[in-house]
Amino acid sequence: MAHERMGAGEPLVLVHGISHRRQAWYPVAERLAEHREVILFDLPGHGESPALVTNGRPVKEVLQEVLVELFDELDLHRPHIAGNSLGGRISLEAAADGLVSSATGLSPAGFWQGDLDFAYIRAHFAALMTTARVTRPVAPTLARSGLGRKVMLGSLMTHGERVDRDHLLGDLEHMVAARPALKTIMSAAYPFVTDIPAEVPVTIAWGTKDRVLLPYQAERARRQLPGAEHVRLEGSGHVPMSDDVDGVVDVLLRGSSHGLRSVASAVA
Repeated sequence: MAHERMGAGEPLVLVHGISHRRQAWYPVAERLAEHREVILFDLPGHGESPALVTNGRPVKEVLQEVLVELFDELDLHRPHIAGNSLGGRISLEAAADGLVSSATGLSPAGFWQGDLDFAYIRAHFAALMTTARVTRPVAPTLARSGLGRKVMLGSLMTHGERVDRDHLLGDLEHMVAARPALKTIMSAAYPFVTDIPAEVPVTIAWGTKDRVLLPYQAERARRQLPGAEHVRLEGSGHVPMSDDVDGVVDVLLRGSSHGLRSVASAVA
C-alpha cells in the first residue's frame, strides 16, 4: 500500500474514508507528528494503492488482511489507530480483533438505522461521484476561489475554502478513480455489531454538521459503545480535519494516550 511515515513516538496509523486518500490527513499530520510517529496510507482501490480485489472474499476480511500486512511491513506491533468514516469503521474492527492499542473513529461508518438510512448514504456518495465526474472540466476554475471550494466540498465539510486548490483537484481525480472500490465496499456494507474488548481504549468523535453520516448516529454509537469516550466536534462536517484542526488533533492525541482521555471542553 502507498504510505508515508513522519514524526517520532508512539505509532499512530491514520485511515481515510471511502473515495478519499491519505492526503485527507495532511491538515493535522504535522501537528500530530510532533507527538507521534504518524503513518498515512491509501486503502486498496484508493489514492496510489493497487486496486481492491476480493476474489469473492468478504470485504472486511480483505481490508483486515491489508492492515495486518501493513503493520508487518512497517514493523508495527499493536499501534494506535484512528480513522474517518470507513477508516473509522476499520479502526473499530481492528480494536475488536485485538490488532491495536487504541482506536479513534471520526464519524465512523456502521451506525446507521435500517435500509432507508443506508439508502440515503448510498445516494449521497452516488451524487458525489456524479458531481465529481460532471464538474471535472470546470473544476480547476471553480476551485480558484475559496467560495468555489466551499461549495464544491459543502456536503463533506463546513470549511472547504481551507482546502488548497491543488489538493482539492487531486481529491476529485482520485475520487472518480476510486469508484470501483466504492461500489464493492458499499455492496458489502453492514452495521457495526462487534464487541470491543474493554481493555482497548476507544474514542468516538462526531461532527455536529455531518451531512453524510447524520449526527443522530453518534447517539447510536454512544449506546452501542458505552465504555468509549464520546466527543462532539462542534460545527464540523463529515471530514473534520480541515474544519477543526485543533479539535481533531486534541481528540487523536488524547485517544491514543492510554489514559487521561477526557476531552475537556469537547466531551458531550
